[in-house]
Amino acid sequence: MAKDVLRRLRNGWSVQVRVIHALMIRELLTRFGRENIGFLWIMVEPLLFAGLVGLLWHFTHGETEHGMDVIAFVATGYIPITLFRHGVTRSVAVFTANQSLLYHRQIKIVDFILSRFVIEILGAMMAYFFMAVVLMCTGNFPVPADIGLWIAGWLLYAYFCFSVCLIIAPLSEVSEVMEKFIPVSTYIMIPFSGLFYMVSWTTPTAREFLLYSPFVNGMEMMRKGIWGEDIVAYYNIWNPIIVSTIATLIGLILCRRIRRKLTIE
Repeated sequence: MAKDVLRRLRNGWSVQVRVIHALMIRELLTRFGRENIGFLWIMVEPLLFAGLVGLLWHFTHGETEHGMDVIAFVATGYIPITLFRHGVTRSVAVFTANQSLLYHRQIKIVDFILSRFVIEILGAMMAYFFMAVVLMCTGNFPVPADIGLWIAGWLLYAYFCFSVCLIIAPLSEVSEVMEKFIPVSTYIMIPFSGLFYMVSWTTPTAREFLLYSPFVNGMEMMRKGIWGEDIVAYYNIWNPIIVSTIATLIGLILCRRIRRKLTIE
């Protein structure tokens, strides 16, 4: 009995991996085509944003910010925020754009969100790694003090981003207003993302408020993992875990309900 269950789970997992892989290839070809640098744009785009903003801060704020290289500080904040912004943007109306593929029984609507988000997270990770290597070579980026903490912060940050995408995708199918509201909301949340500051730089009252944000907790963990004892970081690992899990459950329920309203062409 147990062997049969394990075999079914293994077969189901194998099918879903192939489905996600196929959807990712389809999305990459649709978005970037086969010309120029193709899918590498998923890495170049966040690099350009982070690099340009980092250079702007370098010339306006100086070389360091509270003991941290200003370019590295901005880049470590801006690349994660592009993951959120791009992930949410790509989740809008994703079901309508791909509903004809639901003809295939192996494809579930959550696969559309997951495949697009995996592309975004791979691009952000490649950009982060490339940026770190280049800045290390120029002496502007330290060797990470705690790689485990950095990875944990990154995974929790990505987990919350994905849970938000799970909610945004079905809601965008219900109301067209959501599509117009998304670009504004991604800018509004920047002050609550930990992008341009450390929590230790704020007042105790603001610190308590900011730590309610899963983004801030993940960002603090990543930067603590990079700079280690050179900085003071505040974070609560359970905040992003609990909030993201609740948001994921809500998103899955919404996806299940919206699936009944989609028509297969």
